[in-house]
Amino acid sequence: MSQAIESQRAPEPVGLYPHARKVGNLLFLSGIGPRTRGTKEIPGVKLRADGTIESYDIEAQTRSVFANVRAVLEDAGAQWEDLVDVTVYLTNMKADFPIYNRLWAEHFANNPPCRTTLEVNCLPTPIAIELKCVAALR
Repeated sequence: MSQAIESQRAPEPVGLYPHARKVGNLLFLSGIGPRTRGTKEIPGVKLRADGTIESYDIEAQTRSVFANVRAVLEDAGAQWEDLVDVTVYLTNMKADFPIYNRLWAEHFANNPPCRTTLEVNCLPTPIAIELKCVAALR
């Protein structure tokens, strides 16, 4: 049996899925991006009139996505330190990985979770980073 988790602080999902699902002592987070809840705002993104990305700041997006993941974890009764596996999707590995990796090191200075980082050609909204996470509940 599993339990769906909906956070009131993380951005609304862009499809029909929960923010997370508890199964036993594991918490599986759906893909979480850097959007701001209640708006279509994406920190660090400047869009053209046609909705395409003119420019973006991967540091602002990474900090925002980390905050959104933290909100889902906390609303599910978990903590940042409970993360055991993170899959990271970047839209520009060459340009963005060094900045993202530096921020990762700042946020996971002690006991970092397992991590896989992939480059994808796009994500469902005009974002440059998304995280898919698994946490082990205490």
